[in-house]
Amino acid sequence: MQIDDKFPKSMLEAIRYFADPDVCVDFVASMRWPDGVTCPHCDGQRVSYLSSRRIWKCMAKDCHKQFSVKTGSVFEDSPITLDKWLTAVWLVVNCKNGISSYELMRDLKVTQKSAWFMLHRIRLALKNTSWEKIGGNGAIEVDETHFGPNTRKMHAGKRTRLAKEGYQKPVVFGMLDRESRQVRAKVVPNVKRETLQNEILNQIEKGSKVYTDRYTGYDNLAAQEYVHETVNHVEEYVRGQVHTQGIENFWSLLKRGLRGTYVAVEPFHLDRYVDEQVFRFNNRATKDNPLDDTDRFMLAVSQIAGKRLTYAELTGKVGETSF
Repeated sequence: MQIDDKFPKSMLEAIRYFADPDVCVDFVASMRWPDGVTCPHCDGQRVSYLSSRRIWKCMAKDCHKQFSVKTGSVFEDSPITLDKWLTAVWLVVNCKNGISSYELMRDLKVTQKSAWFMLHRIRLALKNTSWEKIGGNGAIEVDETHFGPNTRKMHAGKRTRLAKEGYQKPVVFGMLDRESRQVRAKVVPNVKRETLQNEILNQIEKGSKVYTDRYTGYDNLAAQEYVHETVNHVEEYVRGQVHTQGIENFWSLLKRGLRGTYVAVEPFHLDRYVDEQVFRFNNRATKDNPLDDTDRFMLAVSQIAGKRLTYAELTGKVGETSF
């Protein structure tokens, strides 16, 4: 889509710009179908636009289905208007510490339940599903961290109950490519050596430099054809180029949002919050890649197609199960 001088560069301009429903439809259509509208049901290119209802009709002989810009996207089957959806996307990708469902409820005048559902659907759109292996020339920082309540600040009775139940804090595993300054992170079931090293083998090219701390889960990486160096955090945090400060910077940003904005996050949903922060971190403004709010917004909207999240899936009634 060609960006003209009237295209929004700020939140206020975005609200004014997308106040017109036709502008919203045209914008989302241009992001979804940059080469022309195609039917999401059969990929047919012969479509007819019904302007009175802001929908298209497929003219293919075996299809003839109607569809809108929401069909086949994270917006599908939502009665919420596109101007509110686009405002929500702008807020999520450009608020450094995220935005809570209660804040979005007040801003958009929707229910808290709807705002919470909207946020999770947007997080699904932000998820990168086409990672390639990293490494090669640059070094990779690898680390893991635990998320959850601080048991030392709990009531003694609750702390005892959780201990008896065998409560374990969720684990997030991450890696930072120093050359591209891109991070990738995901929830993993545990911190066993097999779990962590399988992630490394699946995502980092052999022969790459891998920097970690002294945790035993990373032992014997050299035997897996990696150039593995470690830093002992008991004695030091940096030894020349060997450190994990970059990925730990990402952990601090992630925890700031989880503890300060979202406050309480269920382990079942943690992966989506991680995807949200990964998107913002990887598309931040840098000297080599001077992205602005508009760039992040357009990238997010371009990723809405082909993804669907129902309320039943979100609440664990079907599909995914908690580990």
